[in-house]
Amino acid sequence: MRIQFPTVSRPPALLLALLVAANVTACAGGSNPVRDVAAAVGAGPKTAPTPDFVARSRPGSLDYMPIGRAEEGRPTPARSAAEVKAAEAELDALRARNEAAGTEAARLGGTPPPEPVTLPVNTPQKPARKTNSNTTR
Repeated sequence: MRIQFPTVSRPPALLLALLVAANVTACAGGSNPVRDVAAAVGAGPKTAPTPDFVARSRPGSLDYMPIGRAEEGRPTPARSAAEVKAAEAELDALRARNEAAGTEAARLGGTPPPEPVTLPVNTPQKPARKTNSNTTR
């Protein structure tokens, strides 16, 4: 038995191909024709203007970052051997101060806990005598 597929004339097939292509291109890039049409008629989302400090802090074009290309020199020069030694000495002094503070905190934190407070023992009280409220004395 031979399988026969339904035949479709050219105009509906062309229209279907055009709709599929429009759907695929709507997802690509930054364009979205459905959103653009909805925003044009006032049904789309409202976009807030970019604050000035954000616009000033961003570059004009957000192109790709070049990879494999040497950038210009360092913004700050490398430290000399004497500057490296001075920085090491400063860090060693800071470490010694922190270790001394930690030792002092450990010494102060090593005190025994305080003795618990002893409360007086509650002795049961004698129950109150029930009296008849109708009787007068």
